[in-house]
Amino acid sequence: MKVLLAEYTTLHQPELASEGEAMVKTLKASFERLGYEVLSPEKGDFKREIRRLAEVCDYGLVIAPDDLLAGFTHEMECIVHSVGTNSTNAALCANKRLTARLLSDHGIDVPREVTSGTRVIKPIKGVGAKNVRIADEEPGDGEFGQEYIEGDAISVSIIASRVVGEACLWYSGAPPRILAINRQNVEIRDGKMLYHGGTTPIDHPRSEEIGAIAEKVVKILGCQGYIGIDMIVGDRIVVVDVNPRITTSLIGIAHVMEEEIGDLLIKASEGLELPPVHLKGTVSFDTNGGIYPE
Repeated sequence: MKVLLAEYTTLHQPELASEGEAMVKTLKASFERLGYEVLSPEKGDFKREIRRLAEVCDYGLVIAPDDLLAGFTHEMECIVHSVGTNSTNAALCANKRLTARLLSDHGIDVPREVTSGTRVIKPIKGVGAKNVRIADEEPGDGEFGQEYIEGDAISVSIIASRVVGEACLWYSGAPPRILAINRQNVEIRDGKMLYHGGTTPIDHPRSEEIGAIAEKVVKILGCQGYIGIDMIVGDRIVVVDVNPRITTSLIGIAHVMEEEIGDLLIKASEGLELPPVHLKGTVSFDTNGGIYPE
């Protein structure tokens, strides 16, 4: 059987290519250990490559920046069974402002929008920490401002079962499964936020609360597949971003997890309830794919 791993940045976005390459390398190794043949796009039009390869594959997964994920996912899910989130959810989560408003409406604590003073300025549609900065200035076109919150920068890596799309075949109502809580290595340099990787798994004193909030976020937004949820944990537990795609944390998680990430993704996409995962040890990881045992 064949799996299409369509990772965008390695061929089309050099500034993010090292992270993309590390993520797809991790996934490729897992699927190959499971006996799958893994195919990936070649140079050229990315959508055309997805269409060409999806025709001969049994499963597919798009890995791309948030603002591009929905379009590429739509191309894939029209042809082959996707083990990632659906294109509608990808489009929703790409809009950081809309996502925050929806979560707030359902009782999730998110940063308040502010229009004066020092604040976090971020693109309405962006990816990770790219172009995110702390400043007392007016947001530019396509940007907005949120309150700056002190606390631990953590993320939750979680896999959700099938919610929509081929619902008659695959929907089961199986609950999401948390893989790990991760500490993020985020540097603020000259007002700019820079992401360098992180540590996984961590045992946070508020782990139960963090996990419950992550599960609620997934259900509110209708996420599927692997999701990375970024939070600031201090006096409050604040959700600052939702990434309905493979994130860099998976590089570290896959290194310490006994289960195969490829197997978990396929089972979740087919509506099967995932068992608890088993993590042995703790590692730090960087955005180039480096793994450093703690």
